[in-house]
Amino acid sequence: MTRSKRTAIEIDVLVVSDRWNDPATAEAMVRRAVTHAAAATPSTGATELAIVLTDDSAIRLLNRDWRNVDAATNVLSFPAKSANGKILGGHLGDIVLAFETIAREAREARKPFAHHVAHLAVHGFLHLVGYDHERNADAVAMEHTERAILRRLAIPDPYRPRNRHPAAGTTTARAAIKKAGKRVAKPPAKYSAARAGRRSRKS
Repeated sequence: MTRSKRTAIEIDVLVVSDRWNDPATAEAMVRRAVTHAAAATPSTGATELAIVLTDDSAIRLLNRDWRNVDAATNVLSFPAKSANGKILGGHLGDIVLAFETIAREAREARKPFAHHVAHLAVHGFLHLVGYDHERNADAVAMEHTERAILRRLAIPDPYRPRNRHPAAGTTTARAAIKKAGKRVAKPPAKYSAARAGRRSRKS
């Protein structure tokens, strides 16, 4: 795919849970991560996307309603494409991030919370532009792209072993990503949380 001339993408961040006790910092983290991800991938022609910072209880309901999985997860992606794959009204889609699961995974992997948030924001964005990890070859390609973007963000490779038990470190990262960022059938309008949340500043 040839990279076309890119128009700056507008990122709308919605903080809909008080679990994110430093919303300004969280907004800056996800905006920076997704801006780098957008610059590193072929243009889709989209002009905007939404990032929703929520909690485990809210993402569990989304996971149940859209994926039939009654459990919290770290990130979900909602591409806003029509049945024929076209971008709807310039809106690329929505990325939903759950605070508690992300914080727990960061502690377990002994990595900074900010790094894990940025990684999952990048991961969620890649799902919006068509990446997936259902097949091994696709997962390898997605990991390669994530690593390249994270290097630009000065974030260490999340898939590289970080302790004296290499397999354990790698397994933790891949286990988190295996359940992460699933692409979900298009939700009604621009993600229902927008109706319940408070709208933040736009980039």
